[in-house]
Amino acid sequence: MDFADAPRTPASRPASADPAARWSRVLEPAEWATAGIPLLRNPRELVNGVHDRHSPALATAVVAVLDPDQRVRASASFTLAAADPDGWRFRHALLVHLRRIVPHDLRLRIPVRTAVLVYCRAGELRWTETDGAWMWGLRDACTLHGLRCGAYLMMNGERWQVLGEERGGRRPGGRPKPGGRAVVAAGGERPRAVPETARRRSSARRSAGGAERPRRLPESEAPTGSRGPRSIAAGGS
Repeated sequence: MDFADAPRTPASRPASADPAARWSRVLEPAEWATAGIPLLRNPRELVNGVHDRHSPALATAVVAVLDPDQRVRASASFTLAAADPDGWRFRHALLVHLRRIVPHDLRLRIPVRTAVLVYCRAGELRWTETDGAWMWGLRDACTLHGLRCGAYLMMNGERWQVLGEERGGRRPGGRPKPGGRAVVAAGGERPRAVPETARRRSSARRSAGGAERPRRLPESEAPTGSRGPRSIAAGGS
């Protein structure tokens, strides 16, 4: 008996063109409120840290992973067009960046790390379908990566707001610029700036004696492979 092969369609990606399917991948504020999202101890500190590390522009999402003490251990920022918001597409983007910055915790019975999302956009800080799609994507990405789903924060040119809470404040650094660059940051400390006097002495040595002799790195510091995206050195375990 012969069986005709049925046409195969990718099972991993739903049909985003269907408005009803897209709407099923959107979380409304009432659903978010009943999802057991943990409260942030100091959202202002988180917002300031995100701004210092990533300087998010409009249409930029920043996903940050917090340890049990709510310290930022890794974060990544990226831009993604939201003209046709779909939670599946947002979930996929979040998973890609989470896998780049932290290993999964699927081996743990109870998640110990939390992922939070800060989305920078224009307009008033009221819930929109785009926010709902990001919330759905964050919740699903956390489940697939073994993380606890944390807060969703909205940010525009003037203010920031924790969705579903009364906590908010002024945006640090003034108005964001359109566009942006992807940045991966591991750890909770900012990179140390090189003192101006040291830069001047280095410049003077190069101009007086030609190019500086390259410093030989110890084997422990020697690079072991090609470099990826711009990174910020880790500041803790």
